[in-house]
Amino acid sequence: MNEIAEELAKKQKQISIAEFFEKNRQVLGFDNPAKSLLTVVKEAVDNSLDACEEADILPDIFVRIIRLGKDIFRVIVEDNGPGVVKSQIPNIFARLLYGSRFHSIRQSRGQQGIGISAAVLYSQLSTGKPATIISRTSPEKKASYFKLQINVKSNEPEIVEEKEIEWDRPRGTRIELDIVGSYWKGRKQSVFEYLRSTSVVNPHARITFADPEGELYEFRRVSEQLPPKAVEVKPHPHGIEVGEIIKMVRFTTAKNLTEFLVNEFVRVGKKTAKEICKTAGVDPSIIPGDITRYQAQKLVEAFKKVPLLPPPTDCLSPIGEELIKKGILKEYDVEFLTTISRKPKVYSGNPFLVEVGLGYGGSLHRDEKSILLRFANRVPLLYQQSGCAITKAVESINWRSYGIQQSQGELPVGPLVILVHVASTNVPFTSESKEAVANVEDIVGEIRLALQDAGRQLRDYLSRKKKLEKRREKEEIIAKILPLIVKKVSEILEREEPDISRVIARIMGKVYIGKRVEDMDGEKRVVISIENFSNSIKDFALYDISEGNVSGGDKISEIDGLETVSWRVSLKPGEMVDLTYITDSPREDPPVVEGLSTELVEGARTLTVGSDEEVDEEYDGEG
Repeated sequence: MNEIAEELAKKQKQISIAEFFEKNRQVLGFDNPAKSLLTVVKEAVDNSLDACEEADILPDIFVRIIRLGKDIFRVIVEDNGPGVVKSQIPNIFARLLYGSRFHSIRQSRGQQGIGISAAVLYSQLSTGKPATIISRTSPEKKASYFKLQINVKSNEPEIVEEKEIEWDRPRGTRIELDIVGSYWKGRKQSVFEYLRSTSVVNPHARITFADPEGELYEFRRVSEQLPPKAVEVKPHPHGIEVGEIIKMVRFTTAKNLTEFLVNEFVRVGKKTAKEICKTAGVDPSIIPGDITRYQAQKLVEAFKKVPLLPPPTDCLSPIGEELIKKGILKEYDVEFLTTISRKPKVYSGNPFLVEVGLGYGGSLHRDEKSILLRFANRVPLLYQQSGCAITKAVESINWRSYGIQQSQGELPVGPLVILVHVASTNVPFTSESKEAVANVEDIVGEIRLALQDAGRQLRDYLSRKKKLEKRREKEEIIAKILPLIVKKVSEILEREEPDISRVIARIMGKVYIGKRVEDMDGEKRVVISIENFSNSIKDFALYDISEGNVSGGDKISEIDGLETVSWRVSLKPGEMVDLTYITDSPREDPPVVEGLSTELVEGARTLTVGSDEEVDEEYDGEG
């Protein structure tokens, strides 16, 4: 028996991480040719975006895919980032688990130091060719040129070729990889759709894509604003587990438990630390290294009981509601759009927040399932949709209560685009390929709350839209019938047809604005009569234009050589007012209103569209 054990022991050997992934490439997202091509592009683009943002550079990224054979492609990704220091190029691109972000608690696209080196490994395995990297850090220096491979036995970079070259970029990085792949156009999981989705949540980036057929696409930059930089922070007590406490006390330099809590955690001051110790029943002067497993458990329980401020937001880099709107509107034609940003929360000591964008109508298909855009730390998630917590959260919402069709437990059907972004210092992915978010209760709960908030706004919009349509139908009928009645009565009475706009305004509950000109000793007095037939107070600005000299009005200004008179008006329901000014050359144009929607005004033009809520209020009133 001893001989057998000794023989088995001789067969035991250490496996390098590169060798492990060589035999298990599917773990990193290289399980079929189409997905492998997309994964290579994704890892290179993510690297470029991170590098540019860390250097405060607006990203300008060029992606090109060249068909070398039936299933052989060359992927080229080039950026305008800060470049990579020459000595670091081999380790960054040809050594797995080499990076600067693994131990830092802050949001970033890459964390483990696997992504781009895994792409190099796949290139090496599928075609046997080395990766080509060109990088330049300054216009004053030549570019560094490398051909690299990975020694899978030792997980060390092997330099096939190294030299300095001239390059037409003042700074930046370019990587070329020859891989076995499959290019699909028009599919949801295509390179084009990945780049399109990336541009939606990175509206500060310009991405140019040249596909294998030679077609050129540009996803333009719509914001000059870089996302806020995520600042590294310490862990937050909420969500910390017992094993994590035990590991932390072994390596801390703190002399006692109070100092440990203050120094190693965020949002814990001396007063809070003492309260935690008291609640846990642990001596605050104890040496951290002497803490037992039982005491660690008591500390974890105390963390949940003692009130603590939420984690700071500067460790996260949310997209922001305004930029989500710009990103969606850049790629999707919608008639309604709302965005929701939840406050930061914590799971297992990791701060996270959820952002949601919900677009409706426009050119979106009405009889198909809604478009679901999933993102984690600004990176699109295109695979494993059914196994993703984001999808589960969307499907768990009762969309019928918000006016949208849905079969139970499925995505809603209708002209909807749903964007969900999870930002975290450590996104809980289901695998190293980072294709789906794990089913963490706290994260799913936040996604649901954000979607429900957006759903309520959509329901209100659809309700207002329905009432507005009924209002317009009624107004169209009145506008057709009333003039006929007036014309017939005027003919019978042999009188001139009166202006019926005031009557229409009264029936429809609008603000009536009429304009007349009166002679006044060689000058003209312009009288603008306003009457509020609605059932709520109306505040708005009113403008009128004259070609001659003007006196009167709240404010007089000159625009394109014409005198403009303006007033700030506030009228209660049923209130009326006459506004006047003197001029020697009035215009017949109707006045202009700013601050009310077109549906609420009769007899004037509108400069801006007001809120549909006003229309909703009015329709429930007199109209």
